[in-house]
Amino acid sequence: MRVCLDTNVLVAAFTTRGLCADVFRVVAAEHDLVVGQVMLEEMERALRTKFGMAKERIEEAVSLLNRFDVIPKPDAPSSIPMRDPADRWIVATAIAGSAAVLVTGDRDLIAIHDAAAPMSILTPREFWDQLRADPEA
Repeated sequence: MRVCLDTNVLVAAFTTRGLCADVFRVVAAEHDLVVGQVMLEEMERALRTKFGMAKERIEEAVSLLNRFDVIPKPDAPSSIPMRDPADRWIVATAIAGSAAVLVTGDRDLIAIHDAAAPMSILTPREFWDQLRADPEA
């Protein structure tokens, strides 16, 4: 399954031990991880400014993610209406990467799941529970 991890999931995966780190490991090992240039740039900024992570550790995280399918910034944001315009780039990236699911902790993105999103949008917990219920998914 092609799985796009939102910036907040990636940041949590690289800064904490817990569910997001577990989700990242499972997706990286058992699925096709889709990550976008948009997410990489946001992640670098967050790790540097919000978490004060050392430049070398940030470079290691980015290098690791660059081994996967990195989607260039789409030509245009998604046309799906949402509160935060920046989220439209995340959805456009997931669409460009043909992701079956977008995993995010962003409530605004979760809110559009039933609206017009062309893929499933799940929280890390929902995604984890789905994988555990159906390992073949």
